[in-house]
Amino acid sequence: MLGVYRAATLALGPLLALYLLYRRRIGKEDPARRGERAGIAGRARPAGTLIWLHGASVGEAVSVLPLIERLLAEGRDRHVLLTTATVTSAGLMAERLPARAIHQYAPIDHPRAVRRFLDHWRPDLAVWIESEIWPNLICATAGRGIPLQLIQGRLSARSFRRWARLPRLARSVLRSFDVCLAQDEAAAERYRRLGARDVRVMGNLKDAAPPLPADDGELARLQAAIGRRPCWIAASTHAGEEAAVADAARAVKAAHPDVLTIVAPRHPGRADEVARTLSARGLALGRRSEGLPRAATEVLIVDTIGELGLCYRVADIAFIGGSLVPHGGHNAAEAARLGCAVLHGPDMTNFETMAATLRRAQAAIEVRDADQLGRSVGALLGDPARRRRLARRAAAAAAPAAGAIDRIHALVAAGLAAAPAGGRCAAPRHARA
Repeated sequence: MLGVYRAATLALGPLLALYLLYRRRIGKEDPARRGERAGIAGRARPAGTLIWLHGASVGEAVSVLPLIERLLAEGRDRHVLLTTATVTSAGLMAERLPARAIHQYAPIDHPRAVRRFLDHWRPDLAVWIESEIWPNLICATAGRGIPLQLIQGRLSARSFRRWARLPRLARSVLRSFDVCLAQDEAAAERYRRLGARDVRVMGNLKDAAPPLPADDGELARLQAAIGRRPCWIAASTHAGEEAAVADAARAVKAAHPDVLTIVAPRHPGRADEVARTLSARGLALGRRSEGLPRAATEVLIVDTIGELGLCYRVADIAFIGGSLVPHGGHNAAEAARLGCAVLHGPDMTNFETMAATLRRAQAAIEVRDADQLGRSVGALLGDPARRRRLARRAAAAAAPAAGAIDRIHALVAAGLAAAPAGGRCAAPRHARA
């Protein structure tokens, strides 16, 4: 099956190029760095030890920042290569990566792009984060003798069913990892059933992460602009959700005329599309890139990068996006830790452990449509005592878990120590099966 997959991706090379062109046209690819997606490096490989970490997008990249800092602190000859696939994550990492850490876009999963990437970077250790499973890239990395680890592995029931239809391919890919650290026991069992080896549960870096940062000066200015207005946020929304948020905002406004709704789309490049959806409902819009909300602003669209921590600090209530549409939701703990009462839709499969924790603590409200969202936000704004009680429960349930970063750092460091001398220059060998 792995051979079939490789042959198929080779044959589909022209279609992949057209797909990337389409993504560039809709703002999901960076035209200035398009060569990186073909495996053509945008930077020279630094001398010394290179630790490669790969994650899909913003959440994974942010979660490993404390781990990156620890790894770099252990030697001045160490460097980190962080690869992601989204424009948003690239912009955020340009601001937040420490010295001796490099961001590159991940190559597409095409054999020639993968070969160019690995020939140039020659990492000493590769660490995959969460759920990005690309067979060519993973198996080619393992085939070169580069130690390979999966940390905070996430595998929803839906993804498990898809991979279970291709058991031989799943086994070949997952057994390329020397160790697989699952987020929870449910995910660990799914990885084992698909053939992964040395599966363990060591916690989740997202559960150990500090609160999202915010610039103190910008926070003071935004708080002053909002004043005493009630404020709620729809965070990390996806296509199909903004219409529901707009309808909810109008319903809330009927009972709370001075309410400010903040909409932070998961991909800021969608801001124009989001604005069209909201303005079609007759809402007065402002954009964060243009400054502070005015008194007449009914909805503030956050079309900037890295300001979700700022928005959570000024909002009383947070609706977690990606959950009213079949996307799997986003990390509710980030809002809970910054004092928000939490609402989310029915699909939180990407964060099922945190969603279950909040549910057990009666610390979140599940809504199924625009009507329920509007009624729930309005009820919480009208009952400050209940809102504060819900926020306190959420903050307690989502308190950072101690020890996860220590355990995961120790395992990554051990993998690096066990890497063969000169391993990054080793000739390719067959991927482990």
